[in-house]
Amino acid sequence: MEPANEMVFSISEYIGLLNIGLKKSRAKIIGEVSEVGFGPTGHVYFSLKDEKDGAMLKCIIWKSKYILYGIKLEEGLKIIASGYPEIYPLSGRLSFIAEAIEHAGEGTLKKEYEKLKKKLTEEGVFAEERKRPLPKYLRKVGLITSRQGAVLADFLSNLGKYGFKIKMIDSRVEGQGAVEDLLSAIRTFKKQDIEALVIMRGGGSLESMLAFNNELLVREVVNFPAPVIAAIGHHKDEPLVALAADLAVSTPSIAATCLTEPWSQVALLVEAAARVSFQGFNNAIQNAKINLANSWEESVFGFKALLSRINQQLEQSAKIVELNNPERQLKLGYSIARCGGRIVRSVKRVKLGEDLDIRVADGTIISEIKDIR
Repeated sequence: MEPANEMVFSISEYIGLLNIGLKKSRAKIIGEVSEVGFGPTGHVYFSLKDEKDGAMLKCIIWKSKYILYGIKLEEGLKIIASGYPEIYPLSGRLSFIAEAIEHAGEGTLKKEYEKLKKKLTEEGVFAEERKRPLPKYLRKVGLITSRQGAVLADFLSNLGKYGFKIKMIDSRVEGQGAVEDLLSAIRTFKKQDIEALVIMRGGGSLESMLAFNNELLVREVVNFPAPVIAAIGHHKDEPLVALAADLAVSTPSIAATCLTEPWSQVALLVEAAARVSFQGFNNAIQNAKINLANSWEESVFGFKALLSRINQQLEQSAKIVELNNPERQLKLGYSIARCGGRIVRSVKRVKLGEDLDIRVADGTIISEIKDIR
């Protein structure tokens, strides 16, 4: 095979070769917008100018991306564009293909945030009366978050064993580039059989939360067919997606608790009902014994032996019931430990720093786990 410097390429072939290499030069660039023009198909052609020395770079953003990010490009606007350089074969011109654009500078971000927030507020997008309650005893949950980090683990560890069926879509959640992933995930879940949708990420700065202040994303959340829980951290400027969600919480752990709370209440009610039933059975035995004692004197002599046997059997049953009474076990020095409302049956179900409720015969002890052995 001929060495690369000995080969002869057509112009088209060589530009193709160059573009393969140029795609590896992905970057974020910052500059001032100038020379904005719209093509017949809706693509936007513009230049970015360096404020320091006036250096210029021709840029293109495709129509679909321009609509996605909702930023109106105009002369003098300072932006950050993410993308790669490419040579157009028919003109030989180098252009920067902008895959994402965002406002540059916290002041501009804050201004645009307030502008969009005002617009959506006036439309009633954030109105409380529009928001839907979570259905009780739901099991089918859609989850959108990144597999990276501790957010997912925190959520799953707090779900408990209530038979939840979780469907998850892995998505970017950081910066403007996450908008496309998040929109795709929500639209996918629209076709799924779920009873609630949870969108999660950790807290962060206004810049890192850019995707969650996107108008298209906010409207997708509002129009989602099932209630939406947003657990995307709290910032002094609360993300617009959180304001639009049916329920907004500060952490993934709290989101999980919102789903499990009705089931936890049912478990407590069942436990209480069992305790009442147990006491009622014990009372019935005592009443039967009293009635038998009263009948004893009124009965003819021939029934004395039969009644005696029945009485003995009832006493034996009462002893068996009493021996199995959980309250008796507490009086004997045993205790019942609960963590997060669940009975602790293994050290694998608890973590350092968690609160432990220890039920003893005469009350409950609240403690913190310092060591696990």
